[in-house]
Formats: sequence, C-alpha cells, structure tokens
Amino acid sequence: MAKIEGERHFLPVNIAVMTVSDSRTLETDTSGQTLVDRLEAAGHRLAARAIIPDDKDSIVAQLREWIADPDIDAVVTTGGTGVTGRDITPEAFAEVVEKDIPGFGELFRMISFQKIKTSTVQSRATAGVAGGTYLFAVPGSPGACKDAWDEILVHQLDARHKPCNFVELMPRLKEHLS
Repeated sequence: MAKIEGERHFLPVNIAVMTVSDSRTLETDTSGQTLVDRLEAAGHRLAARAIIPDDKDSIVAQLREWIADPDIDAVVTTGGTGVTGRDITPEAFAEVVEKDIPGFGELFRMISFQKIKTSTVQSRATAGVAGGTYLFAVPGSPGACKDAWDEILVHQLDARHKPCNFVELMPRLKEHLS
C-alpha cells in the first residue's frame, strides 16, 4: 500500500501528454484524455498536449521540444508501444533518453498481467530521463493509461509518497550537466 507522508507538501508537476496515433483527434483521443483527467484530478498541471503521428522523427522532435522546455517536468505518451510495424514509440524514446527507468515497464507489465494475463508481453511500456525531464510511454488504450496512472504515476509523481518518489529527485536530475 502506498504511503503518503503528512509532513511533506504536495508539489504540482507540469506534465505534457502526447498521443501517438495516425487516426486520433482531440475529440476521439480517449487515452490522452484519460491521462489529462487523472493528472488534473491529482492536482498536477497539463503543460502541453499533442497528437503526433506514428513517425519516429515526429515523436523525437516533439520529445526534444518538451525536454528543452523548462516549464515541463514530465512527459507521458500513450500509443505506439506494441510490436507492429507502426509501433515505434520505444525507438523514439531510445533516441532521446539519457537514463532508462526499467522498473517502470516491468511494474506496468506486472500490473497489466493481473488484468490481461499473458497479452501483457506485447507491451513495450518504457520510461527514462532526458535533460532533467521524466519520460513515460504507455500503451494506447484507456485501460492501460488508467493502470499506469492509478498504480504507478499518481504515487511516484506525488512528493508526499514514501519511502521515495520521482518528485524529490527532480532538483538533482541535471547534476551531470553542470
């Protein structure tokens, strides 16, 4: 069970949401909207939102733009994490990530296994850090977005979460750049 430390104060995180899809629009993007609704309900700020086609160069360009933006602390992408020919989000992440966070994908698949059993092996959910910005890639279904947010991100992006969380590490993410 996640612990919230009462002596710590909540710190809102500025989060950008990217949907990777050739067919979704803002009106039909239920996965991206699921993430937006959840992050705002948790008290965080939507810093930016985009729908990017399944094109590695386009995904990389948007990630780099958001990584360079000092007003964006984290990026959550949805879509493009499967194994088909058009699923290239993990490859785009590999172009920009400086440090992998392998536990994110491992934990996501463990949680997902409880619901979809062995079908979870088709997910290439991943995470990392680049330029002091957290990057999380989750599958493109609303259910996957709920699982990733409700079971992992809501806790790790809350400065009150004990024993540790991503927010308390944010001031130190750029130490290697100084």
